[in-house]
Amino acid sequence: MGVRIRRCELADLDALRNIAFRTFDDAFRRLNDTASFNEYLNISFSRAKLESELKNPNSTFFFLYSDDLLAGYLKVNRGDAQTDVKDPAALEIERIYVTRDFQGLGLGRALIDKALEAALAAKKKTVWLGVWEKNENAIAFYKKMGFSKTGTHDFYIGRKRQTDFIMRRNTALP
Repeated sequence: MGVRIRRCELADLDALRNIAFRTFDDAFRRLNDTASFNEYLNISFSRAKLESELKNPNSTFFFLYSDDLLAGYLKVNRGDAQTDVKDPAALEIERIYVTRDFQGLGLGRALIDKALEAALAAKKKTVWLGVWEKNENAIAFYKKMGFSKTGTHDFYIGRKRQTDFIMRRNTALP
């Protein structure tokens, strides 16, 4: 299995929108009410919103390919693009998703490694992310990758409030 990661460009907007929508939908639709979930998808993954995020110099998207098939993506934020913590010494992993067909193949680790590489290149000391408190598989994965819970924050799916764990790790290997 050949794995390749490349930075997304504005020309990738439609492919990014497709994979972002699909992976989020696959991961969380069944756990949320339809109206709130659809509201979230339509706002968060609209063309205008994703285009704005792609143009933000403090946000970077990466595509992950397995044998030339788009298998996942990653979004990292620096500075004022961070969604909650706003730590100048940290990089946020805002989104990290692997499509259903490619889960369990170690590709999530490749995306974490890419995020750590981006953090080190930006001279950041830590990496943080938010993960839904009910997403036990993701929490276990992040713990395995050296992250630990440092707090919580509210996350809204439409008008429905959920709680995310804030998890953080140093950029150096554990």
